[in-house]
Amino acid sequence: MQTIRQLSELRDTVSGFRANGERVAFVPTMGALHAGHMALVAQAKLAGQRVVVSIFVNPKQFGPNEDLARYPRKELADSRMLAEAGVDLLWMPPVEVMYPEGHATNISVAGVSEPLDGAARPGHFDGVATVVAKLFNQVKPDVALFGEKDFQQLAVIRRMVADLDFDIEIRGVPTQRDDDGLALSSRNAYLAPEDRAAAVALPRALGVAVRGIEKGDDPAAALDTARASLEAAGFEVDYVELVDADSLGAPVAGQPRRLLAAARIAGTRLIDNVAVAAPD
Repeated sequence: MQTIRQLSELRDTVSGFRANGERVAFVPTMGALHAGHMALVAQAKLAGQRVVVSIFVNPKQFGPNEDLARYPRKELADSRMLAEAGVDLLWMPPVEVMYPEGHATNISVAGVSEPLDGAARPGHFDGVATVVAKLFNQVKPDVALFGEKDFQQLAVIRRMVADLDFDIEIRGVPTQRDDDGLALSSRNAYLAPEDRAAAVALPRALGVAVRGIEKGDDPAAALDTARASLEAAGFEVDYVELVDADSLGAPVAGQPRRLLAAARIAGTRLIDNVAVAAPD
């Protein structure tokens, strides 16, 4: 596996892949890799002849009071995991390469970026859209893979790709979970054992709500019950919302729906989401 930190070398290498007629699959990450990331890599290997993974902790998607400074960084362990998984190229640009002096352009995706995490974390999705657009222009992949755990992020990226005419296929990969149902996340490492045990209340509350909504229970009541159960487990709830799976607006009759939640336990913010079928 090649590890590259300079843009000119990246472009030369990827150009070589293309000259050989090889399809390039891309997995953008912020590192601190876990089985969820490796599921993306496994799908990338099926989607292309060459797999490129990026690791970049993007300062533009962290708010002033968020966890940029303490976000886990495990460069050596991450590199070893990717090499063992058969990744061809690891792109690890320093901040000064990604955002050189004078950088002044930001990308804002209206609509899908505004509710939920967009309201809870102002500016977050502008940072996401900007860095992903830059990564796409740097790597120029044929296909890029993102986890469905960050469902709103996936929706923002799909909208940006459509609006800006990126010739890139975007694939969502189902959320990977621990045996007890908690969605895998790099931030799970922040949790003390007792908080990790309590955190399972998040997927459980969503599961109860989904089952009720799918059998025809009043959605508002199901959401209220989910919020109450999370608070009883020690969470501070940012939101628990049922939305249209495409627009992330109000649910539309006959269209796919998604239940999304964000909540903090012991200061660590966790997110999760689940598909919701139409009632019988």
